[in-house]
Amino acid sequence: MADPNFSFLLILPLALLLLLLYFIFRPRPTTIPIKNRHVFITGGSSGIGLALAHLAASEGAKVSILALPFDKLEEAKNYIQLSTGIDVAVFAADVRDYDAVSKAFEAAGPIDVLVVNQGVFVGRELEKQGLDEVRFMVDVNLMGSFNVIKAALPGMKDRKDRGPGSIALMSSVAGQAGIYGYTAYSASKFGLRGLAEALQQEVIIDDIHVSLIFPSATDTPGHTKETKTRPQLINTIMETYGTMKAEEVAKKALDGIKSASFIVPCNFVGLLLSIATAGLSPQRSFIMAFVEVATAGIIRIIALGFQWNWYTYIHKWHGQNKGPKVLVA
Repeated sequence: MADPNFSFLLILPLALLLLLLYFIFRPRPTTIPIKNRHVFITGGSSGIGLALAHLAASEGAKVSILALPFDKLEEAKNYIQLSTGIDVAVFAADVRDYDAVSKAFEAAGPIDVLVVNQGVFVGRELEKQGLDEVRFMVDVNLMGSFNVIKAALPGMKDRKDRGPGSIALMSSVAGQAGIYGYTAYSASKFGLRGLAEALQQEVIIDDIHVSLIFPSATDTPGHTKETKTRPQLINTIMETYGTMKAEEVAKKALDGIKSASFIVPCNFVGLLLSIATAGLSPQRSFIMAFVEVATAGIIRIIALGFQWNWYTYIHKWHGQNKGPKVLVA
């Protein structure tokens, strides 16, 4: 028979930890309604953005999408309207152009849920990548997000009696862990985390809740193009994550937005990475707060296993692809 005193000594620390976590996890849980609310999505004409726009419309939201070019926007609008019966407002603008983005938001009217989804990727080792490509990714993925949020924020703060609002940013697993050949892309996506963490503190008083979404490789037209042009070693490493459908990511993302989750992983690997990189991120879920604390050491071991696997691939790849040594007399 188990010693009652021993059991008490095990249960007491756990109970104290749970009590502590209950009082300190912040922000507190809330929900973000979608039906009959205005959802504005950038990069909404294809891929994850289009899947999100379709899903939000099917749940009764008023949907606006912003992207380029205009003909892709019209195709997306017609597709959503035919399949859901919901009309969609479209805005053609480059997220790198703050003035154009501001005009789009002025025309769109009050926004309840903003999804900052635009993104570009060019996979290549930094040594072989032109600074124009680096600048392109940083300008669209990071500076474009600043432009979108800054343009939308005054109107979102001025919402009267419309309930809680949301700003969701589409990051990537490459925004949780640096990946070979993703140097510039990872930098732009890691930047979104700092933006999101600080922004949540700034807008919490306005009942606006920030979500940071971390999809893995997703089967989209952009992804198909990427895999044909990026180095084979990148494809080998990325097989670790697997590929998701855009509709799967959209469902995970919208569920995360509705629950006002700050960190929104989209698959099991993403969940492990989210726990491993929790750091000082806000946590709305008492259960996830406990999981992060209780499993931190184990997840770190798993993370080191991922690193071991990646570096093994890298050394093996370069070992196999080294040219023959040339002896110089």
